[in-house]
Amino acid sequence: MIPLSAGSELINPGIGLVFWMLVTFVILLFLLKKFAWKPILNAVKSREESIEQALLSAEEAKKEMQNLKADNEKLLAEARAERDAMLREARELKEKMVADAREEAQVQGAKMIEQAKASIESEKNQAMAELKNQVSSLSLEIAEKLLKEELSSNENQVKLVNKMLDEVKLN
Repeated sequence: MIPLSAGSELINPGIGLVFWMLVTFVILLFLLKKFAWKPILNAVKSREESIEQALLSAEEAKKEMQNLKADNEKLLAEARAERDAMLREARELKEKMVADAREEAQVQGAKMIEQAKASIESEKNQAMAELKNQVSSLSLEIAEKLLKEELSSNENQVKLVNKMLDEVKLN
């Protein structure tokens, strides 16, 4: 420690020193206010405004990103819905095509069956007509042969005519 008696001027500064310190401080304050205070405040204010602008820009960018994200999600949902609609439409078209093909095949099958039945019926009728022709031809040949034998004699011919006359009744 410093003794009080030896350093009394340190503890008790003189009025002149205080005066000059006060004058120097006031001049320094005046000079700072006149030349440095406004530029410092302007720089601080400019920095504050630029920070505010950066924060506003960041907030706008954040909002824009949220809007873009929402738009992207909306577009993605629309694309998914459109894809689902296209797939559903394709399935329906496939099912319709299969049903149409099945129906067409059934119609064609029914036509073929009807044609086959008609062809079989036609061939059956032709065969029946041919068979009737052959039967009638054979019957005529047999009848001709029988009549030739039966009517070969005069006596048989007279018997046959009398028999037929008896069968015919006159009213």
